[in-house]
Amino acid sequence: MRDFLEAFERLPLGAFTAHYDGRRYEAARTQFADGKSEKLVAEEAGGTDYISLNLYRLSDGRALLKPCEMSEAKVRSFVVGLRVGGP
Repeated sequence: MRDFLEAFERLPLGAFTAHYDGRRYEAARTQFADGKSEKLVAEEAGGTDYISLNLYRLSDGRALLKPCEMSEAKVRSFVVGLRVGGP
């Protein structure tokens, strides 16, 4: 989870373009409740891939990852491998 959280925290807030696995994505990271809840949504440009997840920061310091209708392994791999900007 540490690699995932470090990669997630490097993502910019708001909308951005990024690359993963040779494909370009239009993505957006949004914070809610003073950063206690975050959402990442990414759509493959010109393709069909779609990523959506919620991340909750619990009061005990843990983070709870909740992918939206996809495997946790898929969203972890995506966030860790995502490169903001160019390929």
